Amino acid sequence: QLAESGGGSVHPGDSLRLSCAASGGTFNTSAMGWFRQFPGKKREFVAAITWSSRTTDYADSVKGRFTISRNNAKNTVYLQMNNLKSEDTAVYYCVSRLGDYSDSDLDYPYWGQGTQVTVSS
Repeated sequence: QLAESGGGSVHPGDSLRLSCAASGGTFNTSAMGWFRQFPGKKREFVAAITWSSRTTDYADSVKGRFTISRNNAKNTVYLQMNNLKSEDTAVYYCVSRLGDYSDSDLDYPYWGQGTQVTVSS
């Protein structure tokens, strides 16, 4: 089970940190990721991280602004979002899968309920 928190409404240029708490016992062997969904659009890959944190991957649209990290002792993955833009407004989902990470939503069987991020002036 995955539970996101940390969403909210901010202004362009602000920062937010999303958190995702995992339960179920397989966190330390699972790749974790974040996707987002715009109204009326398909879900879009944002970032992913391997179980060891050795490898991370980002969508081009967020590279240099977003950072994914994890704390295996706390069963938590984070998404630090800096210099937010209006086009980052979306529902953000935490995802999990055993094994290696992927940038395809079809490869993730476990999803959180989502948290809304709104960036507006």
